[in-house]
Amino acid sequence: MPLVHEALQRLDREIHLARQEKAPLLKLIHGYGSTGAGGDIRIAVQKRLLEMVQSGHIRGCIFGESWTKSDEVSWKLLQSHPELKSDSDLGRHNLGITIVLL
Repeated sequence: MPLVHEALQRLDREIHLARQEKAPLLKLIHGYGSTGAGGDIRIAVQKRLLEMVQSGHIRGCIFGESWTKSDEVSWKLLQSHPELKSDSDLGRHNLGITIVLL
């Protein structure tokens, strides 16, 4: 289990690699925390992603609790990438994942 700073370094590295591969999006599995109360890594990753959205480094992100067909942003993504409709986390309100729009 990595420390927060290690997890953030890995996040930056994985976003960089996904960009090199010209991937349109990335599904992050950051976990929810071993105590079940919302871990430090989850909070730090979500904060970093929101900063990246504000700075224009990424187009957006959809946190797992919003990854549902009833969420407007999620629905637009599903319409443009119908293959994501088979994602096992879709509609499960999984707090341990985030979809990153590159």
